[in-house]
Amino acid sequence: MSTLFTKIINREIPGDIVYEDEHVVAFRDIAPVAPVHIILVTRTEIEGPASVPEHGDHTHLLNAAKIIAEQQGLVNGYRLVLNQGEDGGQTVSHLHVHLLGGRPMGWPPG
Repeated sequence: MSTLFTKIINREIPGDIVYEDEHVVAFRDIAPVAPVHIILVTRTEIEGPASVPEHGDHTHLLNAAKIIAEQQGLVNGYRLVLNQGEDGGQTVSHLHVHLLGGRPMGWPPG
């Protein structure tokens, strides 16, 4: 069964896609918590951070985040959020990163 994110990647449901390459697709969050709130997902369905294969190049999400942050004009910084499991706030079982920016980010988060 495909995840919600896979359905967006495959254009089965709409998404405001702002970036894509052979490894990553990024789209605006439908319930943003910052002026810029973009979700970056792997094209491959990986359940979450704890399921990332031990070997291989997994820098694609971080490289894409850097490119998107530059495109969005986030010159003063941004936050990347990576959730694992229910207690960690993961609501879709598909590896993804939230790119948040456009305002100062407080600490501690959430």
